[in-house]
Parts: sequence; structure tokens; C-alpha cells
Amino acid sequence: MAVLLEDIVKSVELWLKFLKKEPQSFVDPTLDPVLLVPGVAGSILHAVDKDDAGKVERVWVRILAADHELCAKLWSRYDPSTGETVSLNQKVNIVVPEDRYGLYAIDVLDPDLIIGRECVYYFHDMITEMLKWGFQEGKTLFGFGYDFRQSNRLPDTMDRFAKKLESVYNASGGKKINVISHSMGGILVKCFMSLHSDVFEKYVKNWIAIASPFQGAPGYVMSTFLNGMSFVEGWQQNFFISKWSMHQMLIECPSIYELMAHPTFDWEHIPFLEFWRNKQDSNGKSQIMLEKYTPRETIGIYKGALSSNKVSYGGTDLPLPFNEDIMEWAGETFKILSRAKVPSKVKFYNIYGTSLATPHSVCYGDEKTPVSDLGDLRYYQPKYVCVDGDGTVPVESAKADGLNAEARVAIPGEHRGILCEHHLFRVVRHWIKAGAPDPFYNPINDYVILPTAFEMDMRKEKGLQFTSLKEEWEIVASGCEHEEDAAGDEPKEPLVSSITVSRPGDDQSSAAEACATLVVHPQSEGKQLVELNALSVSVDA
Repeated sequence: MAVLLEDIVKSVELWLKFLKKEPQSFVDPTLDPVLLVPGVAGSILHAVDKDDAGKVERVWVRILAADHELCAKLWSRYDPSTGETVSLNQKVNIVVPEDRYGLYAIDVLDPDLIIGRECVYYFHDMITEMLKWGFQEGKTLFGFGYDFRQSNRLPDTMDRFAKKLESVYNASGGKKINVISHSMGGILVKCFMSLHSDVFEKYVKNWIAIASPFQGAPGYVMSTFLNGMSFVEGWQQNFFISKWSMHQMLIECPSIYELMAHPTFDWEHIPFLEFWRNKQDSNGKSQIMLEKYTPRETIGIYKGALSSNKVSYGGTDLPLPFNEDIMEWAGETFKILSRAKVPSKVKFYNIYGTSLATPHSVCYGDEKTPVSDLGDLRYYQPKYVCVDGDGTVPVESAKADGLNAEARVAIPGEHRGILCEHHLFRVVRHWIKAGAPDPFYNPINDYVILPTAFEMDMRKEKGLQFTSLKEEWEIVASGCEHEEDAAGDEPKEPLVSSITVSRPGDDQSSAAEACATLVVHPQSEGKQLVELNALSVSVDA
């Protein structure tokens, strides 16, 4: 790139208070340790043969033979005496691999997948980013995977988490830990904090919850109970696990019941289960009407819809209705969560996703195709009434942590995709004080400047060297929406500035000239676009 053009770009980047740097490949021993905790379906699970401990097979996540292996190894039944869900296959134990200090299980969920690998990324981008900041696996960076079928307060899981905190604390030389949880992982951490507050305070410095369904994921769970769920979207679904197979597994998973809309939460927008129903009055005349059910009332609908649900396993038909024993267990979990408090020596931060239509209420059927029998609900396609959120967890639920928070920050992003957002990385890095203080991050206004486009072209013509450049940046600031509201409906024009720089030739360098146009667009939906178009012309040496 011509020298003058490079000077212009550097000046613009400095004006934006953002200077791009190469990824750092060093280890910073002064960092406080980080423990990453994933959400539902966010841990690799292995099936270990009870008779041959050396025979280990990954059953979650996998693309090849995924449906068969899930049904054979992960279908389970709930044991009310222990609160544990136990695999129907009594020949295997389901375990979480501990390779790479727990990070392997929560990094890339199907390490064998090559094409479309991003669909099975979990904490991969965050781990990569943190290694650039100077974190080191096994010294300052760790993961906690767990069997996500189980309750978030299962005693065995709580014991494992306590031991993990202690081991991370010792491995890092007695430094307190930054716990970063995602999604349902936030429910697990909150359960632990409520049940073992003294241990939590002893080992934890900061807890950052990302996209956690603190009051449930209403639309997501309603359709999960009735229709199942897809872990991946797009073409990969054709090779992955069917919604029906997932449906039959999740009906016996306490963790899913613990993600239901919290029944005692004072919802600003009540999540309803709705369906058009064909009923007969006392005279035998049909009436089609829309029925609505609150979170408490939906339990009766689940019971009716799943009363005849069953699976065939090992040549035997096993009933899998809505499990009232699990619902009773989940009710106690809700009470434990409501009692949770952040210990005085721990700081809590909440990041939640916004800007995506998020299922809140669910409707089945319509006036032309009403539901005649509750058992038929499983065969209807759900229609969602959506609110703002991350596509899975509504903002209202994610913000309502019920805790004393140091900060709550909204970041536009998709539920799992938010873990790849550079805006999130900047915020997290600031809170955990990773590396030198960032002079360009403003925690009060919470702005981040991201490069979004870069194009450069070079050509020679008639003894001249032409270099053209186009760069774009996006400024994301939490206060932009309010500024737009205050401005009213008056249209704004982009701010356009130009600069030209020239240099005469001498014995050491040739003559050159560069010109650039900078366009700063008005703020829109919490974002502001900045464009740079530049051209440099120099005598071809």
C-alpha cells in the first residue's frame, strides 16, 4: 500500500479510537483464571461400555449415525428417588470428557465434522479469542462440561462443580475465578450459588452470565415439549438428529422442565400456549374457538397431549407421558433459584441478546384446521408470537436475573451465535481485566468499534501506481436508540469529509498523492456506519 494512503488509514483508525492489532501469541501469567460453563446440549457426551472401559464412543454431538446413537444411548427414564435421569441402555455410562482441562467438551462439539463445522461450534471462538489475550489452557483457562439431560441442581453435578472450582483455584496459584456461563449454564451456576454460597464466595471473583433464561424460555420450551427441537439449522438437519428423537429424550430431562416459564414470575407479557379448538356445545353443535393457557395452566395441556406418548426400545413399548415427578422436582428448583443471592465478595454481570424475533407464546391450528384432540397437538406446526430477544430467550426473561448486578448489557445477537460476537469479547475483556486497560472502551456508554469490510486493489498504468482502498467500521453503542428517539422524525444526512495529501519526489522516494473521503452515517438501530474510500497515485519506481 502506498505510504500516503497508509497514513490516511491510520489517521482514520486513530480518530475512531480503534487500532487493529495482530493476534497476540503470548501467555500472560498475571491473568485471573476463567471457567467456561455451557448451556443445554453444549457438552460433548461419551458412552463408556461398563464391561470394557476402553470402549468409548461419542454420542453427542455427531453427524454420522447421530439419530441411531442418540436413541440407543441417550434415551432415558427419570428416577424420582435420586432426581437423576438414567439411560435406558444399562450397558453404558454417559460421561463428559475432561481433555484439555474440560475445554475439549465445550469447544467444537463434533470435532470430526469438516464441512459446515461452524454449526457445531460452542465456545470455540471465545476460547480462540482468550488465547490471543494471553490465557493458557490448564493454567488460566478451563471448561466445565456436564450431562445436560440432568437437573441443574443434581447433587452429583453440584459436587463436580465444587471440585472444579477448587482445582481451577489451585492450578492458577490461588487466584479467584471468573466464571463465564452461557444459556442454561447460568441456571446451573445460580443453583450452585444458592445451595453452596460459601464455596462460591471462596473461589469466585466475577460471574458473567450470557443469554441466560433466568425466568425460562417460554416459546422454546412449549414447542419442545410438544414437537421436539433441532440443535442445528440448515442442511445439516438432514444428517443430524430428528426432532422426534430429541423430543422423546427431552421429555425425561429435568433440565428442560427447569427451563419452563417461571410460574410465579410477574410477566409484563404473559407467555400463552394457544390453540384453536373444535368443541361441541350441549346441543351437539360444533364451535371453533381460540383457547389460551398461562404458564401454570399449560401443565394440564402437556399431560393431555402426551398421555399416549411412547417409544419402542428393545422390542418393548415404553410410555413417555409428561412426567409429573420431574415437574415436582423442577418446582423445588424454582424455589432454590428464587432464594439465590450474590455473595458480597463476588461481582455479577449479565449480558443478554437482543434484536431477534424470539418465540414467546405458541399457537397451534387455525379456524380452518382446529385441534379436535389434545393428542393431535404433536402433529401441528407451531406458530409463534414473538418478542425481542436472541431468538431463544426473550429479553424480559434474560434481564430478570433477580440478583444484585454490577451491570446488565444488551448485545444484538443470536442465542448461540452471540458467543462469536466481537462486541461481547470487548465487554467481557473489560470486565475480567484481561491484559492492559483498553483506553478505547467506554464502559459507561458501552461502545465498541468493529471493522466490517476491507477491499484493496492495486494496478499499474502508464508509469503510475494506483492503489484504491475501501474500509468500513461499525460503531455499536447502547445509547444510540435513545438519541434517535430524542431527535424525532427529522431526517439526517451523512457527514462527508475529504482529505488530500501530496508528497514531492526526491532522491529517496517518488512523488505521490492520496485523497480520501470519509462518510459517517446517521445512527440507526443502535449502530453507526463509517465508510472510508481512498485512492493513492504514485510514480512507479
